[in-house]
Amino acid sequence: MPRSSDISPALSPSRVIARFAARVVLLSGFAAFGSIGFGRSLRALLWMSIILCAAVALMRREPPFGAALNHWDECVAFGALFALVHVVDDLT
Repeated sequence: MPRSSDISPALSPSRVIARFAARVVLLSGFAAFGSIGFGRSLRALLWMSIILCAAVALMRREPPFGAALNHWDECVAFGALFALVHVVDDLT
């Protein structure tokens, strides 16, 4: 049965969560070696991840607020992490 190019295949929630966790670990590792400090480096990397996830979601035409987890959900999660790191970094 042919698939429409407008609808992206949905991944299982565990794969999306594993992909998100792997990205967070990778970003944290890169931020640890940043020359401007861990907090500022992590903020910059999280900001870039927000933009990347939104761009991928737009290119794949994923529906926001869909029943399955997708790049939009990752974008929101990265945004929440960005806000958390921003607040914590400013307190220290």
